[in-house]
Amino acid sequence: MKQPDMEVTYIGHATVLININGVRIVTDPLLRNQVLHLRRQKRLIDPSVVRNLDAVLISHAHWDHLDLPSLKLLGLSTPLIVPRGIAPLLRGKGFQHVEELAVGESTFVGDVTIRATYADHHGARLRFGKSADCLGYLIEGSHLVYFAGDTALYPQMADLAEGLDLALLPVWGWGPNLGSGHMSPYQAALALQMLAPWLAIPIHWGTMFPLGLRWLFPKHLIDPPHAFANYAAHLAPDVKVKILSLGEHVSL
Repeated sequence: MKQPDMEVTYIGHATVLININGVRIVTDPLLRNQVLHLRRQKRLIDPSVVRNLDAVLISHAHWDHLDLPSLKLLGLSTPLIVPRGIAPLLRGKGFQHVEELAVGESTFVGDVTIRATYADHHGARLRFGKSADCLGYLIEGSHLVYFAGDTALYPQMADLAEGLDLALLPVWGWGPNLGSGHMSPYQAALALQMLAPWLAIPIHWGTMFPLGLRWLFPKHLIDPPHAFANYAAHLAPDVKVKILSLGEHVSL
């Protein structure tokens, strides 16, 4: 049987495994059950699923996207592609292969091109610390994929890419309030009007939540991707939406 050119597996939160043309890439790996005050509300799939990676993409320095213990599980020699300004932190922790990109810059992982895109988000790791860049990424091999990272809706999305096959879009945050620099399900559906991908997969929902609040606000763990799919059906009816549960994958 012919192998698919691309397979995408949702690990949870903003963590997605993308296997494209034999190149294995994971985004913003979060492979623990607790980060600061956030607890994993869904079961953690076997971390071995994300072994033997060719690259890791980090969108920004927030703790739920740049998790050092999770990166160490992947190995200090795993190649990391990060926003400009983050490399000193990672090299200081022993990571051996760290490449920084700014918006518009590109690099290669095998035959796959990785291009950094703008993200409308504030990326300081500490509340009053120095802010590093925030990025999304275009991943191009036999298919063209957009991983948005964390971002608010911004007008330049309309010019991001032509012929987009897949958009991985955040549709919530990690608590009962969305906060600035994020897209709501409705805003993510509006993004589909500008991006016009063939397929959209909602991410950044239902995995991590503040300790104890799942009992007070359970709908925020369940509703966002379904609200996104409903809005998308009206606002971008030509775009196919696929909601993946943890560990589920889709092939193209």
